[in-house]
Amino acid sequence: MPKNKIKIKKISILITGVGGGSIGEGILKTIKLAKKPYRIVATDSASISMGFYNADAHYTVPTAADKNYIKTLLDICERENIQILIPGSEPELKKISENRKLFEKRNILPLINDTKIINLCMDKWQTYLFLKKHDLPHPFSCLIKEKKQLALVKKFPVVVKPVRGGSGSSNVFIAQDKEELEFFIKYIFKQNLIPLVQEYIGSPDEEYTVGVLTTFKGELLGSIALKRQILKGLSNRLKVKCYKKQTKEKFLAISSGISQGTIDNYPEVQQYAEKIALILKSKGPLNLQCRKTERGIFIFEINPRFSGTAPIRALAGYNEPDILIRHEFLKEKIRTPIQFKKGIAIRGLIDKYIPLEEIDK
Repeated sequence: MPKNKIKIKKISILITGVGGGSIGEGILKTIKLAKKPYRIVATDSASISMGFYNADAHYTVPTAADKNYIKTLLDICERENIQILIPGSEPELKKISENRKLFEKRNILPLINDTKIINLCMDKWQTYLFLKKHDLPHPFSCLIKEKKQLALVKKFPVVVKPVRGGSGSSNVFIAQDKEELEFFIKYIFKQNLIPLVQEYIGSPDEEYTVGVLTTFKGELLGSIALKRQILKGLSNRLKVKCYKKQTKEKFLAISSGISQGTIDNYPEVQQYAEKIALILKSKGPLNLQCRKTERGIFIFEINPRFSGTAPIRALAGYNEPDILIRHEFLKEKIRTPIQFKKGIAIRGLIDKYIPLEEIDK
């Protein structure tokens, strides 16, 4: 006689912000790659979201700025018996962080970093001050709140971006002279954002994205690095010819955040990223963007969350959300260093057709 199958109870996870190409959709893909059985409930503020059709259940919710956002999430958590909550967008990350105790009181574990770390790293100026305070290599940066402060910028090229309130690589530009700088500053002012001007560092050929995972007690679990290829395809947000010859580079480039490249052991880069995570006292997921130069390794952005690169890290055997769930929720002992497979990571788009009658009204 055939043996009776043992029914395994799945852990219920709520992932927010699962729209196509989002961090949330990437986290959803990552969770589905895990060997552990998980039940996934997805939410998004748009009724047509790619992640909805890969989840076990889905809901359309207000934006994080809406006064009913947290209540709506709590109601869904109760209805779906949610045990783990993972925000998939930065506005939701901040809102959930501010209200994490409301979820913890209901025995729901938000899989997020410490609130202080989130607030610091989501503010690019505070991130700069942190690097400067600890005497860590950092690009020269300055806030521009009024036009006369443009005189602080003495050297070009520079990167111009919002100090906070930006999404991914939106509203990020490269200025090669004062005229271009004034133009981009004016544009960002029109978006009611405060611009940060940052020294353009190094070469696009030596850019890395590094995930550092720590326990909720701040103990290091491990890291994984991808050497980016950002000059072509989906990985390129902006590429301009270097016409001023201020650097030896032929092109200046900014990543789109859709990382492609090589996953391998990069000890110098990984150890440096781990050092920063420990100085920062990170507790949970952290992702650092950096360039390796003749002057050292320069961190130019720290994201206090899971990265959009999480799915390809999981394909390499380094599944960050799953590792953290197993350690923090299931209390498993994680064997370190966490092993992963070396290889090339490539990204693409997929198409999905949804009949109108299947779309939530």
